[in-house]
Amino acid sequence: MIVDKPRAKVQREPRRHLNRRPTWITVDGTTKSECFVLDVSPGGAKIMTDAEIDVRDRFGLALVPDRPTRQPCEVVWRRGNIYGVKFLP
Repeated sequence: MIVDKPRAKVQREPRRHLNRRPTWITVDGTTKSECFVLDVSPGGAKIMTDAEIDVRDRFGLALVPDRPTRQPCEVVWRRGNIYGVKFLP
């Protein structure tokens, strides 16, 4: 008889659900496309686009529309028009 060991509990980063908060994707510092943040954590976010746009592997994410600060991001997974991104240093 094989006895499974109990799985170790993995501590996840706290997430904040934002319910489609508008944000903007910036590519090469100029192109802006509106998208929505579904949830965010200190290490990354889940975003959704309305239309099928070409979301590149790396881009800047602006959580406030007219702020010059953009958070560099990298796409880690894609499911249709929903993307998981990690924040880069």
